Amino acid sequence: MGAVTIERPTRTSKLTTETVRAGFNNAYRLSRRIFAALGQQDVLVTMGLVAVLVASAIGVVASVHTNRGLFNELSQLQGERDGYHREWSQLLLEQSALSAHGRIERLASDQLGLVVPGKQDIVLVQLPAQGSR
Repeated sequence: MGAVTIERPTRTSKLTTETVRAGFNNAYRLSRRIFAALGQQDVLVTMGLVAVLVASAIGVVASVHTNRGLFNELSQLQGERDGYHREWSQLLLEQSALSAHGRIERLASDQLGLVVPGKQDIVLVQLPAQGSR
């Protein structure tokens, strides 16, 4: 169920020069009081403290904004670092798989036709004596 409110009709007053003058006079008197109060030392100190407070609040907001931006950048860079670390680990695994001795021997024999020499094919070369040079 919805609530029903009954509003009283508003009275509209006509704007006359007298009401405008009265309003202007009231505003003028109020502004004179405000400016007279601003000349007092307590008000000046209070206004100075308010200005410092506002500047401090703006500084806090700016530093929080900068902090959030830097944190987002840090998170992105850490994700990038983790990706590079994964890729490096995969490359190390690939390198160890490609450089395995059994694989190299198989490739040498299959593609290049190389064989392990037998005992009869091995020739030992004697080193010359030290004084014969």
